[in-house]
Amino acid sequence: MNKKSEELLLDCLKKIAPGTELRLGIEYILQGKTGGLIVVGDSEEVLKLVNGGFYIGCSFSPAKFYELAKMDGAIILSSDGKRILYANTHLFPNPDIKTSETGTRHRTAERVAKQTNTLVISISMKRDVVTIYKGDMRHMLEESRVVLSKANQALQTLEKYKEGLDELTFNLTVRELEDLVTLFDVTGVLQRSSIVQRTEKEVKKYICELGVEGRLLNMQVEELMANIVNDSLNIISDYAHPDIGAEPFEMKDRINLLSEGELLELGNIAKILGYDVEGSLKEFDIHPRGLRIVSEVRRLPRSIVTNLIDKFGNLKNILNANVEELSEVAGMGKTRARSLCDRLKKFSEYYLYNEPYNRKGGVIPRIKI
Repeated sequence: MNKKSEELLLDCLKKIAPGTELRLGIEYILQGKTGGLIVVGDSEEVLKLVNGGFYIGCSFSPAKFYELAKMDGAIILSSDGKRILYANTHLFPNPDIKTSETGTRHRTAERVAKQTNTLVISISMKRDVVTIYKGDMRHMLEESRVVLSKANQALQTLEKYKEGLDELTFNLTVRELEDLVTLFDVTGVLQRSSIVQRTEKEVKKYICELGVEGRLLNMQVEELMANIVNDSLNIISDYAHPDIGAEPFEMKDRINLLSEGELLELGNIAKILGYDVEGSLKEFDIHPRGLRIVSEVRRLPRSIVTNLIDKFGNLKNILNANVEELSEVAGMGKTRARSLCDRLKKFSEYYLYNEPYNRKGGVIPRIKI
């Protein structure tokens, strides 16, 4: 599923997630075993397909929705789902539109969704299955307990990948402070960061489908994902080849769009960063500009950080600079320079001489150099 389809699915899931009135109405229909065909949209293109039935024009409520579903035919809701416009109507989409469904209700639903690009919900009377369609997107809803189980499994996977990312990022920081970074270290961190971001999307899909029942899971995900995207952008800014014209967020998106097989090859990430290395990435030394560490150590305005990097060129020169040299940077001043110098010293001591702990209380292992 591409990025556009993922966003489309999440938008649809939010409209019918547990806790919404529309979802409650769907639950009533499932319990009553009446089945239903619902179109959430009142565009001119949709109304052209409507034939017969009754104009209702009342506000939406789950009880009214359920009672109207007892009749044959489709129910037409307003685009925001707050009003019931028509009930017991017949829909006549273009019969030439291809459909993979077999039942009459589901075939109609898929064709209407493709023809009008509107959210269409089909509820099976015999199988108690809810299927949603919009454009070429098709998704079958599952019971909340099943979705919750899958969400918890995905969250555990996300936590595992996040721990691995923390270890790689910690070791990258140590190597940066000792000026021993290779392209292998950088691409390894960006690879794991992309995997974490992909896993987050999977968990978010389940959370959207759970609605109000996924609030606690969402809080856990937000905690896990804090600064992940920003850190990856800073790493890309630190190591992207100076001759490459793309912005950091563009390169991040290109990395995230790699297929699973392509992502496993670190050389593909290196090429996106602007490096075409024939030999081993472990033998290709590279020097950070210092954006990530300086931003983490001291919250300075972006313009001052840029001036700092422009003056010293890389992190090693910034670490070796004294207060007087740092104060010469435009916008820095002696107070900021002294503070930055002290914090960089403490930051280096912490990473080089201490053993930080991960979020589960275990020691983060160092990679031997």
